[in-house]
Amino acid sequence: MVKLRLKRCGRKQRVIYRIVAIDVRSRREGRDLRKVGFYDPIKNQTYSNVSAILYFLEKGAQPTGTVHDISKKAEVFKEFRINQMKLMK
Repeated sequence: MVKLRLKRCGRKQRVIYRIVAIDVRSRREGRDLRKVGFYDPIKNQTYSNVSAILYFLEKGAQPTGTVHDISKKAEVFKEFRINQMKLMK
């Protein structure tokens, strides 16, 4: 199973997180399948590759709570629902 979760990067006291698609059995700093964005909690900046996130969500990936909140602010789930409705027709 694949999850969308945060991977810690940066240095001491200056953390930046990458949003990655990673296998559930991997550790936090383990090998990721793909980098799909980043989150800087200090500057409160976020970059998301929406098409990559949608791809993994369609394949059944589960976002963690924090990644879910970040994606919700970026309105990724609106696009996900629109794509799901298109597939149903």
